[in-house]
Amino acid sequence: MRETLREKTRRRLRDPIWWNDLLQLAKTALAAVVAWVIAANVLDLQQPFLAPWSALLVVHATVYRTFSRGLRQVAATVLAVLLAALVGEVMGLDTAAVAVLLVLGLVIGALPWFGAEATTIATTGLVVLTTGFSDDTVLLSRLLDTAIGVAVGLLVNLLVWPPLRQRTAALALDKIDDSIGELLVDMADGLRDTCTPEDIVGWIDRARDLEDDVDHSWGLVRQAQESARWNPRPAAGPVRDPQDWRALLHRLEQAIAEIRSMGHTLGGQQAHREAWGDFFAVPWTQMLRDTGRAALDADPAAILVVRSRLQGLSDELRATERSPEWPIYGALIINLRNIIDVMDEVAAANPLGQ
Repeated sequence: MRETLREKTRRRLRDPIWWNDLLQLAKTALAAVVAWVIAANVLDLQQPFLAPWSALLVVHATVYRTFSRGLRQVAATVLAVLLAALVGEVMGLDTAAVAVLLVLGLVIGALPWFGAEATTIATTGLVVLTTGFSDDTVLLSRLLDTAIGVAVGLLVNLLVWPPLRQRTAALALDKIDDSIGELLVDMADGLRDTCTPEDIVGWIDRARDLEDDVDHSWGLVRQAQESARWNPRPAAGPVRDPQDWRALLHRLEQAIAEIRSMGHTLGGQQAHREAWGDFFAVPWTQMLRDTGRAALDADPAAILVVRSRLQGLSDELRATERSPEWPIYGALIINLRNIIDVMDEVAAANPLGQ
């Protein structure tokens, strides 16, 4: 069933990540406007365009990145102004001067320390060269414009609800947890009905997609950790070293690997329930589904109940006569047991609840 526009709007308005991104956009615009007002109206600088430009560039997703990029931007802008003055005094303003300035600016900007500011020296130097370089007052005004923009950007990002990306990372972890539960439920339902090779390939592909989600979550955890550096908010403390999240991601990686292994085992069976026999297929499939439901509900107690039932099934199989399907039984029991052990810890941690 397609989601209506009203439902999409309601879901978006309840999404804290969307509000966080909206706030970041508002802060960026605020910093640029304040920088322009200070440069143009308060200090009455002649060409104050560098102030809002610098503010736009320096407001980033984290306070730490704002400070580190701000330092690089100040250094790059000072070098750009000095380089433009030097080239202008020696060569004047012509095509050759512009070419020399751009080449020198890009070469200096390629130094590893400047990082993402690689083109700032060349672009800022080009603006300074073409708008005036012979007047010392103009050059000082350029530096003052930039300093105003950087300072305003730093203060706005630090004082106006400094960003802390912990909820973004927690939501990503919770989404993987839920996706694993949904996949387990779908696998169980498929095995109860007519299961085709295409179904199994689809399950394996979904598990592979979850691996990509885990890689993305690793990046979000690193971003959350960075957002806590130099962040004055009290909630930033636990996020500076998110060991629990790293452990959860390792467990989720293991669960996904077990699901893929289970899928490959299932892919080698042409007639699943018929080949296994109901004495194994019925309880194991139900336990697979119950594990998925417990993962979706973040219910560690329910997961432990399933583990006890799985141990009971394993004990019953030891007491029965061996059959040609024993290797399959063993592989599927081990896969499910490992998934249960991992998801028990994930459900108990409940990253979104944190």
